[in-house]
Amino acid sequence: MSRAIPEPSPVEDLFTGIVLRHGESSALATAPEAGLEIIASGDLIIRYAIRYQGKTHYAIVPGLVVMDYGDLLTGEEAWDFLIKRSNLHPRAEVAGIRNDGADDMVFVKQLDLAQPVEVLVYADRASRTPLARPTALIGTSASDFPQRLSAYLPLYPNVATWQSEAQS
Repeated sequence: MSRAIPEPSPVEDLFTGIVLRHGESSALATAPEAGLEIIASGDLIIRYAIRYQGKTHYAIVPGLVVMDYGDLLTGEEAWDFLIKRSNLHPRAEVAGIRNDGADDMVFVKQLDLAQPVEVLVYADRASRTPLARPTALIGTSASDFPQRLSAYLPLYPNVATWQSEAQS
């Protein structure tokens, strides 16, 4: 008996705010900052990607995990498996969209889970190519941002603090 393959479902968070650019870096902010370019604003989709071993410029946004014993995981269940238990199943396969917008499928053992998770900002759920790869949050409180996002990016009270720490 065959079973249906579930629709890939990446873990994502909705963020209402602004993407600011400073040089080659970008940050998510709750309010605009004078002198910085606004890349995007409004309701944005935040997705999370895991970097490849040896090719850290590539990362995959997992949509579907195919376990070596046949189970299929999507969404929160897939993300939880990858972050907490994937070392037990290195032959599990991860299907998703790379950070360059291409579809891909790799074995867990090809991912570098020791590297920081890459945060990606998309205009909407249908977008395949990210608008930005922020490295910081600018705001007064971590509660202004989705909890998972706050876990992966540092919070700075203002752009000046972010810029000074980025240069040091």
